[in-house]
Amino acid sequence: MGLTKQYLRYVASAVFGLIGSQKGNIVFVTLRGEKGRYVAVPACEHVFIWDLRKGEKILILQGLKQEVTCLCPSPDGLHLAVGYEDGSIRIFSLLSGEGNVTFSGHKAAITSLKYDQLGGRLASGSKDTDVIVWDVINESGLYRLKGHKDAITQALFLRGKNLLVTSGKDTMVKWWDLDTQHCFKTMVGHRTEVWGLVLVSEEKRLVTGTSDSELRAWDIAYLEEIEDPEEPEPKKIKGPSSGIQDTHEAEDGALETSEAPEDRILTCRKAGSIMREGRDRVVNLAVDRTGRILACHGTDSVLEVFCILSGEEIQKKKDKKMKKARKKAKLSSCKGEEEDLEVSVEMTLQDEIQRVTNIKTSAKIKSFDLIHSSQGELKAVFLLQNNLVELYSLSPSALTTQPVRASRIAIGGHRSDVRTLSFSSDNIAVLSASADSIKIWNRSTLQCIRTMTCEYALCSFFVPGDRQVVIGTKTGKLQLYDLASGNLLETIDAHDGALWSLSLSPDQRGFVTGGADKSVRFWDFELVKDENSTQKRLSVKQTRTLQLDEDVLCVSYSPNQKLLAVSLLDCTVKIFYVDTLKFFLSLYGHKLPVICMDISYDGALIATGSADRNVKIWGLDFGDCHKSLFAHDDSVMYLQFVPKSHLFFTAGKDRKIKQWDADKFEHIQTLEGHHQEIWCLAVSPSGDYVVSSSHDKSLRLWERTREPLILEEEREMQREAEYEESVAKEDQPAVPGETQGDNYFTGKKTIETVKAAERIMEAVELYREETAKMKEHKAICKAAGKEVPLPINPILMAYGSISPSAYVLEIFKGIKSSELEESLLVLPFSYVPDLLTLFNELIQLGSDVELLCRCLFFLLRIHFGQITSNQMLVPVIEKLKETTISKVRQVRDVIGFNMAGLDYLKRECEAKSEVMFFADATSHLEEKKRKRKKREKLILTLT
Repeated sequence: MGLTKQYLRYVASAVFGLIGSQKGNIVFVTLRGEKGRYVAVPACEHVFIWDLRKGEKILILQGLKQEVTCLCPSPDGLHLAVGYEDGSIRIFSLLSGEGNVTFSGHKAAITSLKYDQLGGRLASGSKDTDVIVWDVINESGLYRLKGHKDAITQALFLRGKNLLVTSGKDTMVKWWDLDTQHCFKTMVGHRTEVWGLVLVSEEKRLVTGTSDSELRAWDIAYLEEIEDPEEPEPKKIKGPSSGIQDTHEAEDGALETSEAPEDRILTCRKAGSIMREGRDRVVNLAVDRTGRILACHGTDSVLEVFCILSGEEIQKKKDKKMKKARKKAKLSSCKGEEEDLEVSVEMTLQDEIQRVTNIKTSAKIKSFDLIHSSQGELKAVFLLQNNLVELYSLSPSALTTQPVRASRIAIGGHRSDVRTLSFSSDNIAVLSASADSIKIWNRSTLQCIRTMTCEYALCSFFVPGDRQVVIGTKTGKLQLYDLASGNLLETIDAHDGALWSLSLSPDQRGFVTGGADKSVRFWDFELVKDENSTQKRLSVKQTRTLQLDEDVLCVSYSPNQKLLAVSLLDCTVKIFYVDTLKFFLSLYGHKLPVICMDISYDGALIATGSADRNVKIWGLDFGDCHKSLFAHDDSVMYLQFVPKSHLFFTAGKDRKIKQWDADKFEHIQTLEGHHQEIWCLAVSPSGDYVVSSSHDKSLRLWERTREPLILEEEREMQREAEYEESVAKEDQPAVPGETQGDNYFTGKKTIETVKAAERIMEAVELYREETAKMKEHKAICKAAGKEVPLPINPILMAYGSISPSAYVLEIFKGIKSSELEESLLVLPFSYVPDLLTLFNELIQLGSDVELLCRCLFFLLRIHFGQITSNQMLVPVIEKLKETTISKVRQVRDVIGFNMAGLDYLKRECEAKSEVMFFADATSHLEEKKRKRKKREKLILTLT
């Protein structure tokens, strides 16, 4: 059976018009050795790297499908960890832009990512209430920390100790000992969600931000640092005598009462509160890398900046206060010397953490990042709610200075949602218009080439000739713009209500408008004399009006210009003759108003899309409904035919774009990519491109390929994707909230881990077959008394005629490090005895000892009971014990030797560089002297 009808596939080509999405956070990144110049921002599923100085996008870290929710640069500045909506984490190299490492362990969106000081470990917090610590170097999970009862908001490693502190929306702050992976302390002093958490003053103080206008500070004392005289102090609290103090402590959330001093790693006491100016919740709380500047913002557009004073500065302040107090004491009483001794000064928290200034941005702040530039000034970069990035600089040393806006990235996108799109007749220019501006984009380079201010735009088109554009606005005005100059030529009051729809007449001499004032108006283009110049300019004049009983939502001319279709608020579409404006047909059947419609190129069909989620296809000759299609899971927002065909595109509030065949009533393909409802789309006059706009602020370009699309194959691919999704969700309980046995492994079952387990099983089976064949072959050779050629397995031949055991090792090497444990977890026990024998053989050869030991220890851990109860495996385990210990020792010795060698080289390099440094310094001095002499000579000659 041949192909009855061939369709061509449309694919995603680009995302543009977006500067940064709201869900993730903005961070400074180091590129080409420059700090404070480049920022990484989440952009739907991608991450954009912007150059703040030039305002250009210089790198795109390509995502897959899920939206980015969290970013964190590594301490060495070479990598960027990116957390996604589905709980996966990818680590990208900023040099190549490739994401080679993927961690899958969380079941919900990532809310927090933090590296430790060296960048070897990464802590991720998620909406699924778990914290997972990942080994970045080995590309695997270390452990999962369970304990919070709501989404994690922040997780921080301590520099000096192997501890982790986490905060959550469950009002708790938890301290974890990472040596034993347990929570040793829970702070319950907060009454509302803890939204932010920072460590300051050399990790001796913790500052938390909650849903009120206080920033709470907690003093941390580590057990080793508590001296003997102070040791019994917490015990006082236990005594019944100090009942008032007891209740106060409980309020402040110090849980020392129930713990014996020897169990404690640290004590945490409330030091006080700093009042914010904002009344709402803390959205972000952060400290710069030096730990000197603390900043926070709420749901408004103000960032509050505080300075944390160092120990010396606090001491100076204290001394000053003491002086003042002594003077006062002397003046108040004339006793003199004796009074001096009794003066004491209390330092408040406000003396230690001082307010510096407020930075007011142009819109609501979604996230920010701080950095100290080489000149000592503080740079703060903001991702704002209206698709904008702003950079402010501030000199914290001079307390009176006002923050200065250094740069902003604004041209690459609209401030609000794009409500209308249209293509120019040559398929090259794309117009997008929002509530305040019109932008013209070059389709091939995706650069914005014109920006013009306008009123709230609802519909638009390019005037024939592509030199002017017409916009219909929410206030009922028609605005006419000249593209060459970017000027507004004319504004005409066309309707009393919103102007919902425009349709250009097929003879290109005029157009028709429909508005909320229940009228349809006809307009013609004309040339009028321009007052400012001698040339004529384009204008429009109204010719006729058709008054109706209901608001007009959409108008459309038929291609032969004989009929005009008008969609009304009473859920019907009325068709009129254009010449006489007489009524011809009424199309009724939709349960909710028709929002969008289009007539095919030959005038035979009209397709209507409605808020009732259906698309109906009608014949224009008799007004009969050919087919009603349930198109989207929410309102159908836009519908347009592909030129010269009966195929059409629909866009819905369900975030999908779908292509349909109006002759066969088939759904051809779905274009998924937008993360919020889609407002409109435009198909290019050639039909090769589709551009769409959405509430996620992005514009997306889709391109028609030459690849044929076969419907059966498309359905098959859909079914496969559904199956793969269900594999990952298998472990989830049927009843929401029902918990299964706690999973303390860091991975989660995905289609990749299932495939990896299948590859291991196939390799072990091949190994079994080949070893059986080898035995048979030996027996045959013995019987024949001569060497008989052994047929080699084609798979082993493909790998270069390797042994079956080496082939199994190759399969293990091919599995991603982050998926290894989860793949072994899926593996049935029947394959484990063979693997143990194999591991023994391979470890003896000394190949990939680290990888094999990792697999071996994991298998022993999960199948401990079955392995120990199996008598057959005892000799295997004994052998493994000997070989493993000896080989691991060898590997350790090699690493030790290499470390010592590197240390020696480091010392040599340092010694050399010191010599070089002094040589450089003297040459610089000589150079300076030479220059000074030259300058003096010049001055002498000039005088």
